[in-house]
Amino acid sequence: MDRSKLYRRFRTLLIANRGEIACRVIRTARAMGLRTVAVYSEADRDAMHVALADEAVLLGPARARDSYLNVERLIEAARKTGAEAVHPGYGFLSENAEFAHACLDAGLVFVGPTAGMMTAMGSKSGSKALMEKAGVPLVPGYHGEAQDEATLAKAADKIGFPILVKASAGGGGRGMRIVRSAAELGPAIVSAKREAKAAFGDDRMLIEKYVDNPRHIEVQIIGDSHGNLLSLFERECTLQRRHQKVIEEAPSPTLNAAQRETVCAAARKAAGAVDYVGAGTIEFVSDGKDVFFIEMNTRLQVEHPVTELITGIDLVEWQLRVAFGEALPLRQDEIRLNGHAVEARVYAENPTKNFMPSVGRISTWRLPAETGGLRIDAGYREGDSVSPYYDAMLAKMIAWAPTRDVAIERLNRGLEDSDVRGIVTNIPFLSALITHQKVRANAIDTGFIERELAVLTQATPAPGELELCAAVAAVVNDERQAAQVDANSPWQTFGWMPVGRRQRHFAFRVGHGPEQKITLNYGSGPSTLVIGDRELAFAIAPRDGGFDLTLDGVKSSVAAVIDGQELYLRTRHGRFDLHWVDPFGGETEEQAGADKIAAPLPGTVVAVLAEEGATLEKGAPILTLEVMKMEQTLRAPYAGVLKSIKCKVGDIVQEGVELAVVEPSGE
Repeated sequence: MDRSKLYRRFRTLLIANRGEIACRVIRTARAMGLRTVAVYSEADRDAMHVALADEAVLLGPARARDSYLNVERLIEAARKTGAEAVHPGYGFLSENAEFAHACLDAGLVFVGPTAGMMTAMGSKSGSKALMEKAGVPLVPGYHGEAQDEATLAKAADKIGFPILVKASAGGGGRGMRIVRSAAELGPAIVSAKREAKAAFGDDRMLIEKYVDNPRHIEVQIIGDSHGNLLSLFERECTLQRRHQKVIEEAPSPTLNAAQRETVCAAARKAAGAVDYVGAGTIEFVSDGKDVFFIEMNTRLQVEHPVTELITGIDLVEWQLRVAFGEALPLRQDEIRLNGHAVEARVYAENPTKNFMPSVGRISTWRLPAETGGLRIDAGYREGDSVSPYYDAMLAKMIAWAPTRDVAIERLNRGLEDSDVRGIVTNIPFLSALITHQKVRANAIDTGFIERELAVLTQATPAPGELELCAAVAAVVNDERQAAQVDANSPWQTFGWMPVGRRQRHFAFRVGHGPEQKITLNYGSGPSTLVIGDRELAFAIAPRDGGFDLTLDGVKSSVAAVIDGQELYLRTRHGRFDLHWVDPFGGETEEQAGADKIAAPLPGTVVAVLAEEGATLEKGAPILTLEVMKMEQTLRAPYAGVLKSIKCKVGDIVQEGVELAVVEPSGE
């Protein structure tokens, strides 16, 4: 094929994606002087990526299949805006060979590998056959064409349990199940196929030997159309939940220099099997001794920033230059590894409720400023809405330092300086994770988060004296700022009164814990705070993002956010979330009954797993919803009888709608 049709210089780039990755690509493209075009669904009319681009085109309704997965509408958007090239980002159609081919047919440059390369390496089963021929080490498994249950069961039995059933065309943990016995295999295949079909339009499965206590290591590669193929070191992505990465770092702290060269050479060999062009990632699983190829991602990865920070290379810029038809600017021996980088994925989800996605409007968005050692890749802003239709990732926080320990400390400080309100996020969970002693010691495997979940999601510690005083200061400071007191007025000095003294009583609690009370004395003399039998001299001075609190002559910097009755504080002791019990607020607590089997978020009913009249044990599965591209199984809250099912497969249900009724057994 004439390479000028595949790779040529262009001036206008359409980004066929949304959220953080669309914003990320737009920034580099504009820095290179390119005109950018965003696309959006009806749910994303006011999204950040739409505001950043030079032009934006509405694709259609909120559902991805009607918008971001609609190839015809994407091609038409490029035609309307004069776009000459398309960057697919990650997810959606980024590894869809038909989309790459459609772009070529429409005369567009596709910023990525060719359809043929995608087909060869994007299929987990097909790529394994190629790797076997190329001599790349593989995990024992079955990746044949026959997909009937009997064939898969026979293969599983031959490999030996535990095994991993996974979507051939999948990624991100979707369509993947760990199976530890023959009895679990049938239901796992059915569920994985259904999830894979919904996410990727392809329900073909492969089976692999499941490596207990595995580590996940991947190598960033990039090739150009002149035959150059480079590896840009490796990333450790072992910290996962539901097979999705949570923390990534580069380089891997698990490998020594010799092992690093071995795995990078294997990655170049794997990509070279298809003369790969573009950015991609070769993924390996390690049992602590050997490393086995598991798949290739024929696209940019979510975690690419850690590679950028240790190499000084802008991978999106290199992707675009390769698409221009240029040769890669460096040779393999010119790529240098500098320092260590760690990335945390910030999600709209509740780790204390099985990572249930959270939707709603972002009322507060406070992330630290980027510095030489801290980078923020975000797809949302204050005031934006998080919808139930797409992946729940809000942003990525990436820290670089000369050493791993300092990079982790820098990342944790960035997380502690962050606060997002209006929705629930995993920020406190991320902070607990990266400061865990075993994470610091790199004593982890891919099952670490599941095993340590109780520790990682434990309640906020009880506030001490400093935190209770800081909570009072936060309320007072917020009220003073809301009153807009003249800076030259004596009333600007907190507590000033011409005569007399006053008292004000406060009460705070953590979660549903006991109230902790504190009294503020203020007026014509110095202000004080009384906790128990202690009275402390008290003063506050506002500053950006919080205030300076002085207690008995000791000044502390406090970060604070107030959202209604909820307070977030960061003191020298860490993060604290408190509830202010306002005696005049008329507050009430919503009690969501544990027995209510209702939709936790808007979603689609994809399976009904029990029949009306059935006797259920506590925790028995009743039905499955697809929410934010992931399946959520709703279970019986107690032993009883399933009195009724109020939905059917295919129903689109809204949050809070009752879906089933269980009558308790009375035991």
